[in-house]
Amino acid sequence: MKRLAIVVRDDAYDRLYTPLTFAYVAASKGIAVDILFVLWAVRVLTEKGAKAVKIDSRHAAEEEWFKDRVRRDGDPLEIYDFIKLVKKTGNAWFYGCRLAAATFDVDESQLIPEADGIVDSLWFLEEKAIKADHCQYF
Repeated sequence: MKRLAIVVRDDAYDRLYTPLTFAYVAASKGIAVDILFVLWAVRVLTEKGAKAVKIDSRHAAEEEWFKDRVRRDGDPLEIYDFIKLVKKTGNAWFYGCRLAAATFDVDESQLIPEADGIVDSLWFLEEKAIKADHCQYF
């Protein structure tokens, strides 16, 4: 595989951990990874949004257990730190969906430095997802 496209729509801590793990593993192996954050997830591309991430309410009682496992395994505890780690591979690009950004009042000036911009979803599909060897949706 040379290219992987990922679409993330949820902003829950545990629901972000999986796509970021897929992105990190792939990007670490030299695979180009393009990630589009849609709906609620677009907020994660802002510092305020990344810091506000909470575990899914269905798993709230197990939050400390999960975070203890993350610490034990040496993985980044904060979502923003995980984004930085993925970006540091040099093989990952983070995009916010234009419609989601408008819905959730996310302006390009608010994006974290690791974000590569706000784009139209069709652009992402035509330029990234269709050209990818595989596309995953979370």
